Amino acid sequence: MNASVSSVAAAASGADLLLWVAVPYICLAVFVVGHVWRYRQDQFGWTSRTTQLLEHRWLRWGSPLFHVGAFMVIAGHVVGLAIPDSWTEAVGISEHAYHTTAVWAGSVAGVAMVVGLGMLCARRLLTRRIRLGTDRSDKLLFPLLSATVLLGITATAAHNVFGAGYDYRSTVSVWFRGLFVLQPQPEAITGAPLLFQLHALSAFLLFAAWPFTRLVHVWSAPIGYLARPYLVYRRRTAPAATPTSAGRTRPTPGSRRAT
Repeated sequence: MNASVSSVAAAASGADLLLWVAVPYICLAVFVVGHVWRYRQDQFGWTSRTTQLLEHRWLRWGSPLFHVGAFMVIAGHVVGLAIPDSWTEAVGISEHAYHTTAVWAGSVAGVAMVVGLGMLCARRLLTRRIRLGTDRSDKLLFPLLSATVLLGITATAAHNVFGAGYDYRSTVSVWFRGLFVLQPQPEAITGAPLLFQLHALSAFLLFAAWPFTRLVHVWSAPIGYLARPYLVYRRRTAPAATPTSAGRTRPTPGSRRAT
């Protein structure tokens, strides 16, 4: 371990160690400890704080676009960052096929995510009741999330759609995996294009802010609703009528129940 740290220190400057080793580890530590603290201290605030009752027309389209796009983007990042290119080639996926699929699928997912996020931000800014209910965590989350998404899609468009192409799996992915196996390689990302570097930094800052924002609701997704039994409402046997003071009859209260 000491030899590994020494080799890293020799290959990277102090600024590189700060940006690509210290900052990511600090953000990951805040991510873990912050979630534990939030769960222990603020379970009643562990929610998405939906504003559907205040406005639903923009939400009906913006929320599905954003969430579906986000799921696709996250899946693409897991494959691109966590799985080495040698593994995909071992199962018969060539680099060209992977690159083409990643660029176009990622572009579609990114556009859906950007459009959905834009609609959600617009409804928050243009709907007065929602704007007044925006708290400090939202004022931090929405700009940071927007910057991360826009930097990612801009980097992809500039280098892999309209540019000559850039293989981030040989640089950014190597650095990212090294962090989690405690063998940081900051020199692997220092040569990456600036847009990719800014996207990586903003993503780690988003991880640090995650536990203190509405993003915690990701860990409480109501998966159980998919397997819950139906609610069946049925009428009881007709009850005996009770006379009223005017001579009319009325049914006994509680003539309906849910099972």
